[in-house]
Amino acid sequence: MIPNHTLFIEALKDKRKVRVQFYSKADGGVVDRVFAPMAYGPGGGENADGLNRYWLWDSSGATACALGLVPQQIVDLHMLGETFESSEFTSTPAPVPSVHGEDLPPAPVASGGGPPNPGL
Repeated sequence: MIPNHTLFIEALKDKRKVRVQFYSKADGGVVDRVFAPMAYGPGGGENADGLNRYWLWDSSGATACALGLVPQQIVDLHMLGETFESSEFTSTPAPVPSVHGEDLPPAPVASGGGPPNPGL
């Protein structure tokens, strides 16, 4: 878990967006983006490695997608005042339950829009 894990959970419950700085292999460095938090827990499909991830909805690009970041990738996380609606997500929950049970949704699995990005 990251030091700001409780902020992530609070943002998830309050449906507030988060600003995340994370290491992106594709970009070769740290990236700063705004996301809607989706879940915390293991993924399914190609992400079925048992690692817990911070699942985030990335609607910043041409194609919105779910992004699963392992804690080691996250440099910083801040909750923002901007809210979101879960109906914006075009991914459906995976059948894998959240490991923290705190009435959080399970990690997402993409449907129709391609696989979730396993963590840039």
